[in-house]
Amino acid sequence: MSDNARNRLLLALSVVMAAVYLFPLYWMYVTALKSGSEMFATPPSFWPWSAQWSTFAYVWESRNMGRYLWNSTVIAFGAVALIAILGTGCAYVLARYRNIWVDVGLFLILMFQVLPASLMITPIFVGFSQLGLLEYPRLAVVLAITAKSMPFFVVLVRATFMAVPMELEEAALVDGNSRIGAFFNIVLPLARNGILVSAILIFMQAFGEFVYSKSMIQDIQLQPASVGLNSFMGPNTSEWNNIMAYATMYVTPILAIFVLLQRRIVSGLTSGALK
Repeated sequence: MSDNARNRLLLALSVVMAAVYLFPLYWMYVTALKSGSEMFATPPSFWPWSAQWSTFAYVWESRNMGRYLWNSTVIAFGAVALIAILGTGCAYVLARYRNIWVDVGLFLILMFQVLPASLMITPIFVGFSQLGLLEYPRLAVVLAITAKSMPFFVVLVRATFMAVPMELEEAALVDGNSRIGAFFNIVLPLARNGILVSAILIFMQAFGEFVYSKSMIQDIQLQPASVGLNSFMGPNTSEWNNIMAYATMYVTPILAIFVLLQRRIVSGLTSGALK
């Protein structure tokens, strides 16, 4: 097979895979605009012939989505701030000081990453209850997200720090900087792209967090948008256009952030691939 034919085949395969991956997202947007009769039509239509734009306004007002999105934003920003402050120093230490104990610590960090939230929620809930943190449910969720997402952040940022040459730090030390001064003045500015990208990925995860929020936040005034979406579910659910309208308004900001920053995200993820 010639190179031209192989490239065309790979391109066609990529288009097919992208279409399969994006179809659920397309179906969400289409269903949000359909009327009741169109949703249950047989065969189903792949385009809303009479778009119901008023569904978005109805769902926004009836479900008080502004409150849900605000709670999701507060939780996500709180988790990102705490993870960035604590995880950056941890990642730097793991990148610079290599010995057997550091390797053991990195291994334990990676093990924490594979634990699912459904497994961690019971001991975290019991511990937070004994400490009285459940009286501040959003803070409790922020701490739980921090515990779950910290390994992911540390592993990514560690790779970024390893890509920064140690010679630059040594030169800064020779010029009179302390170790802390060299970190803040030399290393941190060079690693800011990887830290920013890792923080964005953590924010996207925290914005959609469900398990901890559902378990720890009982006050509806403090629940995030993921829990609000779950409130639609029931044994006789039939308002699929409202559900999809809610999901559309919930997901679209995250998609917009990803699309606008996709180049920076890709460059940040690959910045530590080669040293």
